[in-house]
Amino acid sequence: MSEGPDYTAAGRKLFASTWDFRHAANTLEALPPPDGVEIALAGRSNVGKSSLINALTNRNALARTSHTPGRTQELIFFSSNAPLTLVDMPGYGYAKVSDAKVKAWTRLIHDYLRGRVNLARVFVLIDARHGLKTTDDAVLKTLDLSAVVYQIVLTKADEVKKPELERRIAETREKISRRPAAFPELIVTSSRNGTGMDELRATIAQILAERGGLTL
Repeated sequence: MSEGPDYTAAGRKLFASTWDFRHAANTLEALPPPDGVEIALAGRSNVGKSSLINALTNRNALARTSHTPGRTQELIFFSSNAPLTLVDMPGYGYAKVSDAKVKAWTRLIHDYLRGRVNLARVFVLIDARHGLKTTDDAVLKTLDLSAVVYQIVLTKADEVKKPELERRIAETREKISRRPAAFPELIVTSSRNGTGMDELRATIAQILAERGGLTL
């Protein structure tokens, strides 16, 4: 009996290459032409999205990190030599900017999620300390309605004690089980100690392989 593809090794190789900033867009008109496979990362402001991108790509400062929520104000595109692009989306929810700016970001996020033809999956980042909040509902609803497959990634798992983390995982699974476009498996991560990074890389490698963008 032959073994299946080694997505863990493929994921490590995929993210061992050099990743760089490629493009930024604050309107739909400014988006680059759809090319290859895109994986988007969404989440509330201050959920640890930039830190996760840096840990995922083995780069210390590829994505800007800040203690000020709302720092990312555009769709930021990162890529390597592979036909894969990571898209860092503006954080939704709390941000120290005007209401008009927040509404513009929110509209951009929802328009992008509904209309990007090469968007293969959205990783929705959720702070493991707090779980799903009402501010996540609008984005999850948009994803459900547009039938874009999304997967929950719990961040900052190192800051939660094991019993509480297990409860958070169980309650998150229960909540997403009722959502039609939600991928059933969660990925639990910590950008600080590397927990879950191999699993996340392997998941992305599998998505890319299934889309014909990676030969194993």
